[in-house]
Amino acid sequence: MLPAVQNAPGKFDEDLLTGLDFLLSEMGKRKMYAVVCLGNFWPWSGGWGQYMLWSKSADSIPYPPPHPGGDWDRYQKFSARFYSDSSAVQMYYNAVKKIVTRENSITKINYKDDPTIMAWQLCNEPRGMDNQKQYNKWIDYSAALIKQWDPNHLVSAGTEGYTSAPEYAGVDVNDNNNGPNIDYVTCHIWVENWGWYDPKKADLTYDSAVHKMEHYLKLHVDAARKLGKPLVIEEFGLARNGGDFSPTSSTTVRDNYYSKIFQDAYNYASLSSPVAGVNFWAWSGEGRPRVPGSIWKKGDPFTGDPPHELQGWYSVYDTDTSTQMVIKKFAEKMNSLD
Repeated sequence: MLPAVQNAPGKFDEDLLTGLDFLLSEMGKRKMYAVVCLGNFWPWSGGWGQYMLWSKSADSIPYPPPHPGGDWDRYQKFSARFYSDSSAVQMYYNAVKKIVTRENSITKINYKDDPTIMAWQLCNEPRGMDNQKQYNKWIDYSAALIKQWDPNHLVSAGTEGYTSAPEYAGVDVNDNNNGPNIDYVTCHIWVENWGWYDPKKADLTYDSAVHKMEHYLKLHVDAARKLGKPLVIEEFGLARNGGDFSPTSSTTVRDNYYSKIFQDAYNYASLSSPVAGVNFWAWSGEGRPRVPGSIWKKGDPFTGDPPHELQGWYSVYDTDTSTQMVIKKFAEKMNSLD
């Protein structure tokens, strides 16, 4: 994703930081709240691999698909080396401090005092892989550092939860969230990415995918309850009917899935369970892919889909009125519990 916020260690694009100031200012006017994510396990915004390039512990990044010759296993194991690279981790801490201690150039409010910021998040979907000991140390120390700089806001790790293969991914909901400075648990649910659902065979795979989703959600509700911490269902999504990427294609299956997972979240929340919130992925608004189903390239419009994924896969557009009606209905139901 270009342009980058940080182009070299400690070298930030002030125009983009001012853009973040503007975003937070406008969100505050609308009584919206931000979870500010401070890193990425995946490469589409630079990720851990970029820090390791800067630290010179790596000569190159073994990018995953769609990069030619890319391999997901090789990339993930490479990325998890970050937690053992003290120089790379320090660069990350320097960047985090730069953001957390910033003063908003528009509102003149220090970020640490800004009520628009709900939480700081250590990373998008960090995994430990075969470096779990250092991974858990990194979570605990990073959260403690942020609390030193800003004791006013919540902190979350940003993990997917168990994923579909927790031993392989090197993740454990208890171990990753039991530190005193991690305030709430997160889980992501990706039924198609994990091979539970095939949009081209919805009639054969949808019901099973919903069953697996509900089992996965219950595992995280139970884990959060044992930890005594709230749970946010932070990401979920579904392709348009038949896996079609066209912005005009039907979303009836997606709408049903959204309704199901929102209803499950509402049911848990209404029973005083740990479930405290639920987010869909992702709002694209007016953004449209240059070529639906293609990979993002520099200069293309930004959508709800990250650059390394097919554009239009999970995006919710401003013209998807039926999906918006589902979202609005359950937002009102969740808000009624306050």
